Amino acid sequence: MKALLYTPSLPRFLGARLLGKRFPKGLLPLRLAEVPLPEREGFLRVRVVLSGVCGSDLALLYGKSPPSLSPFFSFPAVLGHEILGEVEGSRVVVNPLLTCADRGLPPCPRCQEGEEGLCQNVAEGPLAPGMLGYNRDLPGGWGEWTLARPERLYPIPPGVPGERAVFAEPLAVVLRGLKKLRPWPEEVLVLGMGTLGLLAVRLLRALGYAGRLFAVAKYPHQAERAKAFGADQVFPSAREALLARARRYRYLLFEGFRGGYEAVVEASGSGRGFREALALAREGGKVLLLGAPGVELLDLSPFWFKEVALWGSYTYTREEFREAVGLLPELEGLESLVGGVYPLEGWREALKAQGKALLRPNAP
Repeated sequence: MKALLYTPSLPRFLGARLLGKRFPKGLLPLRLAEVPLPEREGFLRVRVVLSGVCGSDLALLYGKSPPSLSPFFSFPAVLGHEILGEVEGSRVVVNPLLTCADRGLPPCPRCQEGEEGLCQNVAEGPLAPGMLGYNRDLPGGWGEWTLARPERLYPIPPGVPGERAVFAEPLAVVLRGLKKLRPWPEEVLVLGMGTLGLLAVRLLRALGYAGRLFAVAKYPHQAERAKAFGADQVFPSAREALLARARRYRYLLFEGFRGGYEAVVEASGSGRGFREALALAREGGKVLLLGAPGVELLDLSPFWFKEVALWGSYTYTREEFREAVGLLPELEGLESLVGGVYPLEGWREALKAQGKALLRPNAP
């Protein structure tokens, strides 16, 4: 089958890490190739309709992934973990986790609790380490076909367009994270109006959050969408958001702040965003990480000086994934986040897209 295959290369990793998105797309360790479609007992073939380009995919390609995660991925691999597919003519979204049950292993303590996203055996058993999209044994969604066990497939509710349905996987990540903020705070600030940040704003309102909702958006079009999705006020920068709510103090060349926001959702996935989130949280506030900032130098004093609490959301339970799929009919407008739909041959253009890029491996 035709697929986009990622093969690690140390020189290209170092070059991409140094130059970031200025690194030539043609030199990234990604190529269109013919790869065999494996067969595995208990797994169904899923014809891929759409697959999203996620921030974690970009972090991998540009050398920004935390090195400590490397043992839990396996390569070369067909990337893509946000997958809308078809099985026997029915549209489904794929839960890409490969945990104890998928690996033919007895359930670990976390899987016994239903917390499959925290499975302790993601690098154990007869399957290579990693979920779909980061697994050398099973192809992800950036190919014409993938494989999944029947219980990992969730039918799409009637009337939901494919460009909305493909958001089910990141939506489940955001849903899990926002639940950790309950009981709802009186105010929430979402930092970063990329896909995850806009999903957080839209989902907060869909879940019935009636408090004050603030956002930080880098670009005017992101600010407009944040307001359309339910934000009460949008700031052009984290500093402006901080100055609007906190008191500023100075000593010599240094400055510090008191005050801020009750809960801060960091959705940019950057080290800078993490540092800004810690500064924006008020004393006794909460910070929720939806993105992966990687290896960064941080001022950790907010954790003890302001007693800020830190939460993260990486994956989801089966129930949370099912709940995210069930919310799709009432989340009109998510498809407006799509910045373009590209064939596999157009992957270089997809990586340049403004907004959420989707790959369509099979001709419509």
